[in-house]
Amino acid sequence: MNTATSTLDYPGARPGLLSKERTIAGPGFNRWLVPPAALAIHLCIGMAYGFSVFWLPLSKAAGAGAMTCPNTMSVFTELFATDCNWRISTMGWMYTLFFVLLGCSAALWGGWLERAGPRKAGVVSALCWCGGLVISALGIYLHQMWMLWLGSGVIGGIGLGLGYISPVSTLIKWFPDRRGMATGMAIMGFGGGAMIGAPLADMLMRHYATPGTTGVWQTFLTMAIIYFAFMMSGAMGYRVPVTGWKPAGWTPPPSQAQNAMITKGHVHVKRVWGIPQFWLVWLVLCLNVTAGIGILGMASPLLQEVFGGRLIGEPGVAFTALNPQQLGAIAAIAAGFTGLISLFNIGGRFFWASMSDKLGRKLTYLIFFVLGFILYAAIPWTAHTGQLALFVAAFCVILSMYGGGFATVPAYLADLFGTQMVGAIHGRLLTAWSAAGIFGPVLVNYIREYQLNHGVPRAQVYDITMYILAGMLVVGFLCNLAIRPVNPKYFMTDDELAREKALAHERASAAEVRDTRSGISVTGTGAGTAALSQTPQALVIAAWACVVIPLAWGVWITLQKAVVLFQ
Repeated sequence: MNTATSTLDYPGARPGLLSKERTIAGPGFNRWLVPPAALAIHLCIGMAYGFSVFWLPLSKAAGAGAMTCPNTMSVFTELFATDCNWRISTMGWMYTLFFVLLGCSAALWGGWLERAGPRKAGVVSALCWCGGLVISALGIYLHQMWMLWLGSGVIGGIGLGLGYISPVSTLIKWFPDRRGMATGMAIMGFGGGAMIGAPLADMLMRHYATPGTTGVWQTFLTMAIIYFAFMMSGAMGYRVPVTGWKPAGWTPPPSQAQNAMITKGHVHVKRVWGIPQFWLVWLVLCLNVTAGIGILGMASPLLQEVFGGRLIGEPGVAFTALNPQQLGAIAAIAAGFTGLISLFNIGGRFFWASMSDKLGRKLTYLIFFVLGFILYAAIPWTAHTGQLALFVAAFCVILSMYGGGFATVPAYLADLFGTQMVGAIHGRLLTAWSAAGIFGPVLVNYIREYQLNHGVPRAQVYDITMYILAGMLVVGFLCNLAIRPVNPKYFMTDDELAREKALAHERASAAEVRDTRSGISVTGTGAGTAALSQTPQALVIAAWACVVIPLAWGVWITLQKAVVLFQ
């Protein structure tokens, strides 16, 4: 018995609003409506990067008169403590939960997403991410740390994973001519989420703050409402193309058609665990991200400790000798530095992913590893010689390649394993991000602490770390070099591919999803009306304005902070 039977196979039945059948685009649909839908979700879940804006206010959530939870208190006890202010180190575990759950949920439910479609996955992501914020708000109000871990960390982390991969296969199918650029546009939004969310959260906390409260729980609730509206709009805006759709007049260029790295077959997600190329790409992503995420989380203290008084025209004054006023001044400069590298992290996602369409994914990653090795190895020299401009430039390029690695890898997977289940395969690959989210910060933080405990000056504690990270990039270079085209024995047969398309409710044409009994088309628009005319240009412009305006505001705020670095 065919288990792929859909509601359309029964007379009079119509698919639900969230079903994949309702998202198949009709003739005349403009594919440029899909990227802003993806951006609307990614800009919201990207706030995971900006959660550090809450740490200090949350560390005072029990009230000014309450003491900080003592170091002798266990983490488990602190999760339920109501009479002391939380330690920042305990709250910081939410970062780990974010990225561990992101990778795990993407791996677990990636296959379901391919069959259920991006709209349903986007709705579930919105419910989890925003619902997690609501549970966290209640946890702050009741002063229960476990509710923050559960709400934002676990439930929100699941929402991160589903929201992150929801547009991947859809965009790749809509843009076969620009795979890298398409995924780069969406994943750029994840990098830009904190750039919008962090200043927004700061404004809201100052608005809600009173002499007795920090305004954090109210901020969580407000952001949950705002994010839910944006994410639901994005989810309902998703459309998938009919099977075999291509842009009008486009045919694969000879260079692409002859490129052995771009497969003509499709690999089932269940088989990727046993394919060497998957594990090589896994290591490539893990090593690239480990190197970048380790220094991303330490960017502010790194700049302050390495350059110290030189940041404010006092080259002879070490970091430990600065007075409170001077420390405040260099902290502002470090904030500008953090904002600047965040911009390069975001821009690199679009730039490098777009360049990979011309250079190829393998060559793009080779550039990441070769250039990254040179820059990491050169950072200690720029620090010891006081070359602030070169130091900053090196970090900007490094973080652009960190973001570029995320944005390029979905297209890399599509090239190697085909497009049929690339979203599910990408979900499994993101376990590399989960691993890197643990390895990177632990590597940088523990090496730093070890050296400080052994008397190494603060200005030199990062030297060994940079050399170790450079060495990791050499390993990544070798892994990328070893990647070859996938053996055809791993591809799905024609029958297997047909069955998978049936399970995914794919149709050869939009006409096939018309309810012949009622005569009402269920393609094109979410309301079930026909979409036989061209998409109005005004709708495309409005959709892009909804995501570009907040992003431009975030860029402006970030640039204002970055200017301090050069004053």
